[in-house]
Amino acid sequence: MSRRGPSLKPARLTPRDILHTGSAGMRSRPMRVVLSALGIAIGIATMISVVGISASSKQQLLNQLDKLGTNMLVVTPGTDLLTGKKIPLARDAAGRVARIDGIEHVGSTAELSHTVRRSEKIPDTITGGISVQSSDEDLLVTLRARIRSGSWLNGATGKYPSVVLGDVAAQRLGITAAGQQVYIDNQYFTVLGILDALPLAPEIARSALVGWDVARARLGFDGLPTSVYERSADSRVDTVHGLIPRAVDPQTPRNVSVSDPSSGLQAKAATEGAFSNLLLGLGAVALLVGGVGVANTMIISVLERRYEIGLRRSIGATRGQIRGQFVTESLLLSGLGGAAGIVLGALATGAYALSSGIPWVIPLWAVAGGFGATLVIGTVAGLYPAVRASRLSPTLALHAA
Repeated sequence: MSRRGPSLKPARLTPRDILHTGSAGMRSRPMRVVLSALGIAIGIATMISVVGISASSKQQLLNQLDKLGTNMLVVTPGTDLLTGKKIPLARDAAGRVARIDGIEHVGSTAELSHTVRRSEKIPDTITGGISVQSSDEDLLVTLRARIRSGSWLNGATGKYPSVVLGDVAAQRLGITAAGQQVYIDNQYFTVLGILDALPLAPEIARSALVGWDVARARLGFDGLPTSVYERSADSRVDTVHGLIPRAVDPQTPRNVSVSDPSSGLQAKAATEGAFSNLLLGLGAVALLVGGVGVANTMIISVLERRYEIGLRRSIGATRGQIRGQFVTESLLLSGLGGAAGIVLGALATGAYALSSGIPWVIPLWAVAGGFGATLVIGTVAGLYPAVRASRLSPTLALHAA
C-alpha cells in the first residue's frame, strides 16, 4: 500500500480545478506575464512609431510638393570659366524664356546693392541678412506665393516707393502688417504687403521687393535681371530645362545656369526614413528580448504546471494537445503584447504629428507586419516549452508534484 501512496495524489484535484487548469496557471504569475507582454509591446511600439513618424514626415513633404509644384525652374547667370565672374543675363531674358513652348508663367527679379532697415537710426552695416530686389508683377503667380498681409505690386504701386516683404524679412524687421515703413537708400518705403512662407524660394523670403519702375527711378537699377523664375507644364519640365540656356544666350548657352528648387524636397522625400533603420533595429532588439521573456515565462510555466500536465496526460490528453495548449498560451501572450504595442506606437505617432503640425500616417503594412512579427515570436517562443511539456511522463509528473 505504501508504494501506491503517491499515485493517490490526483484524487485531491476537484473537477473545478480540472476545468480551469490552463487559466489558473496563467493567473498564478501575473507579474511575469505582464513583463513578458511588456517586452513585446515596447518592441512593436518602437517599430510602429518609427515607421509612422517617418511616413508622416514624408507625407508632409509630398503635400508640400503637390502644393508648390515640381514644375518651376530658376534661371541665373552662369560663371565664366576663365575669369570666374558672373555673366549677366540679357535684359529681355524673361521674354526669351516666355517664348519657349510649354512655358506657362515667367517672373523675374534683380538683386540691388542696397540695404533695408527699420529706420535711418540703424547703421547700414546691420543688414539682418535681408536683400533688396526689384520684381516684376508676374513673380507672385509664378512662385504660387500668397500674400499674408496687404497686397502685391501692380502697375500703379510699382512706380512709387512701396515694398513687399518676404516672411523672413518681415520677421527680422519687426514688421507685422502692411502700412508700416522701412528705410532703403536714404528714403522711406511703405510696406505694401507681406508674403507667406516660400519653401521653394528662400531667397525671396529673405528679401524686400520693390517695383521694376521705382527701382530704376530711385535705386539706380540698370534693368538687368539676376533671376528668372518660370513655370511650365509638368510633361515639359525636362525639355524646357534643356531649351532655356539656348533661348537666353544662343551663342554661349553654358553661361546660363538653370536649377530646379524642388529637387531638394524631392530628394528629401525620397530618402525620408533612411535613418530610421537604426531605430527599427532597436525595436527589433526589444521585440527579440520580449520574445525571450515569453519563452522564459512559458518554460517556467512548464515547471510550475507539471502536475497539471501529468493529470491531463493521465486522463487521455495527447502530446499534440499539450503542445497546442502551450503554443496557444504563448501566442495569446505575444498577441496581447503586440496589440498593446500597436496602440502605443499609433498614439506616439499621433502625438508627434499633432505637435509638429504634420499629417498622421500609419502605414497598414507596418501594422500588419508588426502584429505578424508578434505571432511569429510567440510561436517560436512557445515551441520549446510546448515540446518539453508534451514529453513529460504522466507518472513522473504526478509523482514530482
